Amino acid sequence: MIRPCVMALACATLTALALPVMAQEPTGAAATAEQTALEQRSAQVVAVMNGELEPDEVFTPDFIAALPPAQIKAFSTSLTAQFGAAVDVALLTPRDGTRAALHIRFERGLAKGGIAIDPAAENRVSELRITQVDSIAPEGDTPDKIAADLAALPGTVNARFAPLDGGAPVISIGADTPLALGSTFKLYILAALAEDVKAGKRKWSDVVPLSVKSFPSGRLQDWPQGAPLTLHTLAALMISISDNTATDQLIDLLGRERILRLMRDSGHAATGANEPFLTTRELFLLKGGDAARLAAYQAGDSAARAAILADIEANPVTLEELNAAFAGGPKALDVEWLASPADLAGLLSRMRRTGDDKAFGIMAINPSATPAIKANWDYIGFKGGSEPGVLNLTWLLRDKAGAWHVLTLGWNNPAASLDQGALEGIAQRILLLPR
Repeated sequence: MIRPCVMALACATLTALALPVMAQEPTGAAATAEQTALEQRSAQVVAVMNGELEPDEVFTPDFIAALPPAQIKAFSTSLTAQFGAAVDVALLTPRDGTRAALHIRFERGLAKGGIAIDPAAENRVSELRITQVDSIAPEGDTPDKIAADLAALPGTVNARFAPLDGGAPVISIGADTPLALGSTFKLYILAALAEDVKAGKRKWSDVVPLSVKSFPSGRLQDWPQGAPLTLHTLAALMISISDNTATDQLIDLLGRERILRLMRDSGHAATGANEPFLTTRELFLLKGGDAARLAAYQAGDSAARAAILADIEANPVTLEELNAAFAGGPKALDVEWLASPADLAGLLSRMRRTGDDKAFGIMAINPSATPAIKANWDYIGFKGGSEPGVLNLTWLLRDKAGAWHVLTLGWNNPAASLDQGALEGIAQRILLLPR
């Protein structure tokens, strides 16, 4: 599905869990005679995070009933994919009793929250709250190490981390290789709108009635037809929560050719691969509908594709059919919006020159950054996108000295769904690099 990509994925999961923590000798974690029961159980939580202990060896039956082991393991895998292995208990205050503040150090992060044990249940963990995870830079991390980790991901990866308007890149992999973007394509719509506003052709306060509908992600698909919305509201929903209906409403307003012209003007090297410029609904109908129609679209030139799109509403699909179509994994990654790191850098550079400044406030609503990363930059704007087999993360950044930078990471794999946390973890390492 075309949906927002949130870097702090593990943080969001953690915050949502108020995890409902045995008197046997601990296993899978170091224990000494001097350790309190709370210390032993805290160390075992670290082992669970690393997959070295089974959850039902550590947590109370009530905890397991509320959060089954499979969910605990999935949660732990998400954390370690993003922040590396859990290393140790960095803070436990107080260290005795049955309840304490808890910090767990990961290779690239520090998880903060609390823990409680139940003496009546063999001192098993009865509560585990993790309310925040801060990124930390791994000791000795370098651009070369990061580039090697990117190159090792299965499938095809492209990347660029560099000054926005010239200067040697810090990381560059396949900078001219176009990949499917997912919802990152919405930056082209924002850029065209911001350019029109700056040129005086439109105003952010202009109101349009809601007249088109797409599928989630988003909220506007559930709003009534004709609901009045400002251009600023549509753009903010499109970027911050990747609202697909807001996106298609703006495409309808601006026109496909206006967005394609912006794409060409920004220096996109292969605009033809994006013709005709798809709406999100069209992409869903193509991939979730008739297989022969999808194959014809893939094989056709721009004129043939346009003819297919002109008749696409004749065979609509339901949300259930769409979910089923994507449940099988990656599908037709060439039926997408395509751009390279160089293309996206050119787009952001043009936006800085020709777009109204409010566009950058919109990009900053959801910066997809941990507190440590936010402290490292003066401005952070973000848009990401994904569907099975597709992931893109793109940031516009301004450092403390006022210099602008771009970080864009793309990953496509037509053979398998992607580990989003792996790419997000690499992105965090890049954003924490000293400059």
